Amino acid sequence: MNRDAARDSVVEAGWQAVRDDGRVRVELLDVAYAEPCLRQLFPWTGMGELHFSRCTEPRWTWDIPYIQPAAEGAYRVSGPLRSQTVGPAATAQEAIATVVQRLPACCGPAFLGTPEELAAHEATTNRHQTGEG
Repeated sequence: MNRDAARDSVVEAGWQAVRDDGRVRVELLDVAYAEPCLRQLFPWTGMGELHFSRCTEPRWTWDIPYIQPAAEGAYRVSGPLRSQTVGPAATAQEAIATVVQRLPACCGPAFLGTPEELAAHEATTNRHQTGEG
């Protein structure tokens, strides 16, 4: 299996694990998975929140906003850091659209590895693109 196929398999397994976990509303998972730019990222949950990582191994990246459940079926978009609040979202579609609008540049597909390996890969890629090193 080549690296891209391996990555795709790991990411798909992540989506299935989040779905099987049951801590995130199915409606939100369905809308997030239907969005191609989010489907290629690695999903993970914490406290009923839906997070997206640019790498497939823990400690996942924390540079993408995440979605928290709110009262009466609504959502709250926060992040990327815990101390940052983006705002409320009445529907899953609105929450997903808000996250997509705030994705970092060149976001995805997920990198097969850890955040440290991703950072090293990006540093190497950036040096090659700028003609350095």
